[in-house]
Amino acid sequence: MSELVAPHPRSREQVEVYSFSWPVAIVAPLLAIFLQAFIPIKIHFFDVFDLPLLVTIYFAMSRRNPITGLLQGSIIGLVQDSLTRDMIGMYGIAKTLVGFAASQLGAKIDSDNPSSRFLLTLGFYIGHQSVYFLIARGMVRQPIEWHWAHEMLGAVANALLAVFLFAVMDRFRQRA
Repeated sequence: MSELVAPHPRSREQVEVYSFSWPVAIVAPLLAIFLQAFIPIKIHFFDVFDLPLLVTIYFAMSRRNPITGLLQGSIIGLVQDSLTRDMIGMYGIAKTLVGFAASQLGAKIDSDNPSSRFLLTLGFYIGHQSVYFLIARGMVRQPIEWHWAHEMLGAVANALLAVFLFAVMDRFRQRA
């Protein structure tokens, strides 16, 4: 009977948890928010990328702590909200949920593999955009439309960028 049960390759004790120095934990999100706020003004195609979302996903999956992921997602989202013309809290709510979910999944699956990073970012981007859309349409009553082709293109573009961005950010993490 015990032969039918496959051993789990990664137990909870084998999951590596990472930490970051204070300068990295503060500068990376602020830089992402700054770039997101000002680069699309000059380079319009850059608007498809969501750098604060990618930073939220990366830190949450690396730290693997749901409370930290939730708090960091909410702070990054609220700061991003303060730089937009939309209602305060729309990005905050969406990034809070993504930060929590990314930290939960980061503790359960291998989030250091480039293919899993791609797929996770793809899913989190669609989830983030869905939550943002539901808040904008349902709560704030903004007349926005959902365009599947645009959202899927954005998801793929952000997932591809995430694979490279996460590899660069890996150089700044430390084992906890």
